[in-house]
Amino acid sequence: MGVDSPQPVRILVVDDDPGDVLMIEEALADSDVDKIIDVVSDGEEAMEFLRAEGRHEQARRPDVILLDLNMPRMDGRQVLGAVKQDEDLRTIPIVVLTTSNADTDIVGSYTLQANAYVTKPIDLDDFNDVVRRIDEFFGRVVVLPKRT
Repeated sequence: MGVDSPQPVRILVVDDDPGDVLMIEEALADSDVDKIIDVVSDGEEAMEFLRAEGRHEQARRPDVILLDLNMPRMDGRQVLGAVKQDEDLRTIPIVVLTTSNADTDIVGSYTLQANAYVTKPIDLDDFNDVVRRIDEFFGRVVVLPKRT
């Protein structure tokens, strides 16, 4: 990469379903957006990663977070609330990517300042398309805050 080349987009996937994580990783791999993908499987681990604590003390700040809502230990709603209340983390865009299409989850996520809410499609091709669009949007279209 040249001096003027943009840095790869760092994506943190927070999801406890290994099948969904695999599909997300495969869909992201299909795009030509330069990226680095990190994966954690629950909210407590996500907060450790974001704060570079414990087993994630070497973690690098993500540019965007793909967040599932329904997870053990600390769910996505709690992660969303904690991140958006943390002065050092609140500028990281969070896309809620979940199976729920319940109005309470949608409104609740936006109330907690999610940047987008996307329902995981059941169909594999639709799922891949949705993840690629998220990747393209955050990798090419939007201007992300500089990493601190």
